[in-house]
Amino acid sequence: MAEEKKDTKTQKENQRKDEQQPPFGRPDFKNFKTPKNKKNGGSNSWIYLVILAVFAIISFMDFSGGAKKISSTEFDARLKNGEIEKVVVVNREYVDIYLTASNTGRGNVAPDYTMTIGSIESFEKKLENTNVNIEYQTKHNYVGEIIGWILPLVLLFAVWMFFMKKMNGGGSGGGGGMGGGIFNIGKSRAKLFENEDKVKTTFKDVAGLEEAKVEIREIVDFLKNPKKYTELGGKIPKGALLVGPPGTGKTLLAKAVAGEAGVPFFSLAGSDFVEMFVGVGAARVRDLFKEAKSKAPCIIFIDEIDAIGRARGKNGFNTNDERESTLNQLLTEMDGFGTDSGVIVLAATNRAEILDKALLRAGRFDRQINVELPELPEREAIFDVHLRPLKLAADIKSSFLAKQTPGFSGADIANVCNEAALIAARRDKKQVEKQDFLDAIDRIVGGLEKRNKIMSQSEKRTIAFHEAGHATLSWFLEYAHPLIKVTIIPRGRALGAAWYLPEERQIVTKEQILDELCATLGGRVAEQITFGKISTGALNDLEKVTKQAYAMVQYYGMSDKIGNLSFYDSTGQSEYSFGKPYGGEMEKLIDAEAQEIIRKSYQRAYDILTQNQEGFVRLAELLLDREVIFSEDLEKIFGKRPFAEEQKIVEETQKDND
Repeated sequence: MAEEKKDTKTQKENQRKDEQQPPFGRPDFKNFKTPKNKKNGGSNSWIYLVILAVFAIISFMDFSGGAKKISSTEFDARLKNGEIEKVVVVNREYVDIYLTASNTGRGNVAPDYTMTIGSIESFEKKLENTNVNIEYQTKHNYVGEIIGWILPLVLLFAVWMFFMKKMNGGGSGGGGGMGGGIFNIGKSRAKLFENEDKVKTTFKDVAGLEEAKVEIREIVDFLKNPKKYTELGGKIPKGALLVGPPGTGKTLLAKAVAGEAGVPFFSLAGSDFVEMFVGVGAARVRDLFKEAKSKAPCIIFIDEIDAIGRARGKNGFNTNDERESTLNQLLTEMDGFGTDSGVIVLAATNRAEILDKALLRAGRFDRQINVELPELPEREAIFDVHLRPLKLAADIKSSFLAKQTPGFSGADIANVCNEAALIAARRDKKQVEKQDFLDAIDRIVGGLEKRNKIMSQSEKRTIAFHEAGHATLSWFLEYAHPLIKVTIIPRGRALGAAWYLPEERQIVTKEQILDELCATLGGRVAEQITFGKISTGALNDLEKVTKQAYAMVQYYGMSDKIGNLSFYDSTGQSEYSFGKPYGGEMEKLIDAEAQEIIRKSYQRAYDILTQNQEGFVRLAELLLDREVIFSEDLEKIFGKRPFAEEQKIVEETQKDND
C-alpha cells in the first residue's frame, strides 16, 4: 500500500509539472518575458561596424558598366586577328575595347572588354600600324571619390569615439542613466533606486542606534505626510548629517530612511563629484539636484562628504579650485530649494570637524545626528541580527558575545560572526560553537596565531616576564582594566598579548589614567627587575604612554604646574598652521611635565612588582609552561582581586564562559 501511494504521488507531481510546461515545439508565451531595456542603453558599437561595412562595400563596387576584363595577351591576339574596331583610353588608366560588328553581331553600343594599361606610350605603339581607332576620355567616379574622402574621416571618428567611451567608463559610469560618455561628463553619477530597484532596507534591519532612529523618524514622517507640516507653516530640516566612527551604520541608516519613506533614493560618494577638469564637479551637482527635484519627494545621500566639504581657504599652498567650486555649487543648490520641494539631503562623514562652517549652518545641514559606537545592549541587538543566518550551538548567547566585544562597531561585530563561521567550517564542525567566537575575537583583535615563529629560549623568557608584568599590575591597580587572558604565542606583529575587558566609561578621571599608565609600563619594569636590562619589546607600550601623558598635560589640564589650560583644537584645523598655540617656555614646561608623569608611573610600577615579586615570578614561570593563562590562574597566585566592582565583571565573564 505504501508503494502504491508513493507511485500515485509521483504521477500527480509529474502531471502537474507537465501542465506547467508548454507543449513540445511551442514556446510558452504565457511566461515569456520581453527583456527590459537598460537605462543606459546597450552598446552602440555595432552601429559603427555596420556603417564601416557599407562604406567598404560601396568603395569596392565596380562602376565600369559590366564589361569583361581581358589580359594583355588576349588583347594582342584579338588585335592581330583584326577583331578590334575601336579602343577608348579612359583617364590614361584603362581602355574600353570595342569589337567589330562581324565579331559581335551588334553595334558599338557599349564596350565589349576592358583592360588595365601601364604606360600609355607603349600601348599607343601597339596600335601604330593597325586600323584601330583610338579615342581618349576623362571620366569621374564621383561616388568613389567622395567615399575615398569620407571613409578615412568616418574611421577616425569611430576610433576616437571608441577610445573616449573607454576613458569614460564605457558609458555606464553613472548608473540610473546619468553619466558616462564624453558628452555626459558633467552629468551626475548618482545611482537611483526607485520602482523595482527601490531600497528594501527598513528600521527593522538596523539594530541599535535607537537615539539616531528617533531623530531621523521625523524626516521619514515628512516624506510620507508633507502636508502635515507645510499646512501649519512648519519647515522640515533640508539636510541631516550623520556623524560617527567608521562601521557604525551611517550608510545603513540612510538606506533605512529611504526604505521606510518609499521614495526615490539617490546614492553617491563625495569623490564622485571630483574630476580632473575644472567645473565638472559643479556641473554634476547642478545635474543631481535638477534630477532630484523632478522626482521629488526624494532623498539624496552623499557618503563621505568630507571629500568635497572640507573647509575652504585654510591652506594657501595647496588650494584646489575644482573642489572649492564644487562645494560652492553644493552650498548654492542646498540653500536655493524651497521648503516644499520635498528633496532632503542626507550625508555621512567621520570627520565632521573639518567640514566647512557654511555647510553646517541652518538651511543646509540643519542638524547633526551622532551615530556612536554601540553600547552593551545595542551590541547584543546587533549580534542577534548577524547570528540569525548561522547554525549555532545551543549555548551561544548574544549577551555573552556582547560583553566580550567592548568598543566594537557594527561592522566589527558582523566580521566577528563571519570569522567564527569560517573557523568552525575550517574545523569541520556542523555548527558554530562558543570557542569559535572567542577565537574569532582574538584573531580580529590580536591577529592570526604564529605558532611556527622561531624564537630562542631567552626571547621567549623575556616575553613571558614582560606579559606577566602587565598582568600583575592590572591585578593590583584599582582602575586598570580587568584581565581576561595572557598569551606568549605570537599574534600578528606582537610577540605576546594580554586581553582585558575594558570598562565602558563616558568620562575618565586622572586617577584612572594614571593606573592605566602604570599598568602599561609593567612590561618594561618587569624586564628591568628580572634581567637588569631592557629590550625593544616595549615599543608600543612606550608610544601609548607618551601620547597619554602629553594628552593629560596639553588637553585635559591635569598638570599642577600648567594648570587648567587646554591646547586642543576641536575644529581640526591645527594641521593647517605652522606654529604652536604656545611659546617656547610653555613647550619646555609641557615636556617636563609629561616626563615627570611617566617617571612617577614607572616608579609606582617598580614598587608594586617588587612587593609582589614572588607571585610575579610564579606567574611568569606558569606562562612559560602553558603559553596561555587566564584570570583564574592569577586568582590562585595572588588571591581575589581587592576591588569588588571589577571583580564582579570578571566573575560574570567567567560564569558566561562556563
